[in-house]
Amino acid sequence: MAQEYNIEQLNHGRKVVDFMRWDTLAFIISGLLIVASIAMISVRGFNWGLDFTGGTVIEIALEKPAELDTLRDGLEKAGYADPIVQNFGSSRDVMVRMAPLDGPAGQELGNKIITIINQTTQQNATVKRIEFVGPSVGNDLAQAGAMALLAALIAILIYIGIRFEWRLALGTVLALAHDVIITCGILSLARIEIDLTIVASLMSVIGYSLNDKIVVSDRIRENFRKIRRGSSYDITNVSLTQTLSRTLITSLTTLAMILILFIFGGALLKGFSLTMLIGVTIGTISSIYVSSALALKLGMKREHMLVQKVEKEGADQPSILP
Repeated sequence: MAQEYNIEQLNHGRKVVDFMRWDTLAFIISGLLIVASIAMISVRGFNWGLDFTGGTVIEIALEKPAELDTLRDGLEKAGYADPIVQNFGSSRDVMVRMAPLDGPAGQELGNKIITIINQTTQQNATVKRIEFVGPSVGNDLAQAGAMALLAALIAILIYIGIRFEWRLALGTVLALAHDVIITCGILSLARIEIDLTIVASLMSVIGYSLNDKIVVSDRIRENFRKIRRGSSYDITNVSLTQTLSRTLITSLTTLAMILILFIFGGALLKGFSLTMLIGVTIGTISSIYVSSALALKLGMKREHMLVQKVEKEGADQPSILP
């Protein structure tokens, strides 16, 4: 009679975490988050930054802190509609963002804004930086950013499709789309300003999340070929348990660095670091409960991995079937 193996024995006597026990609940939560994210993006849209809308940003240094509402009211009374006034770096550093305006731009506009602020606050403020982006340039940047994200996902789809069996590949690609959609939904909910640094952070999230999912998928494929006994459910749990320490160490180290960047990186990097914090957290979870669990739901079996190996190594290779 064939010897029976329990799941711990499949993992050389070490405890195995039953990740797949919660796969249905994880699918429900992920589905709700995706629907909510899409609805949020459709209803509220994004808080597009100067890089995409065009306009003028002026960084000003004050002699002493001033109320932002007072500065905003002074600019509106002078005829500048809906200016965005916020602190960055310190309470004496002020950033003014305005939509594209007819009339003077550049240094002449900066001088007018400084005059208004000086009259409003009774100070001698100075201009630190003036940046102007035209509407056409903003539209070009928006299209280029969208194309960059789309091209990255297509390239990943091709790479994953060649490297892994289609069930694992589909789970990985859908998990990446899951990470990007939910991250964008949170950006829309929090009204975080979308600029080129946010696009860069989304690309970084895709790269980090892809690396984590490839490690997990590679271990699942390897164990399907090495472990001769055990169900697909058990082998998936064994594989996830074996990669858990690596995933936690990598994710926690990455999150620690991003958190330091968020706290000490200044106002200009807060959007980038916050997006990374959200994306890395969601990407780590989706490596288990979207990528791997979806491949299992699609009917992933040992035979599929063995057939893929034989196809890649050539028909003249000896069979490794038990």
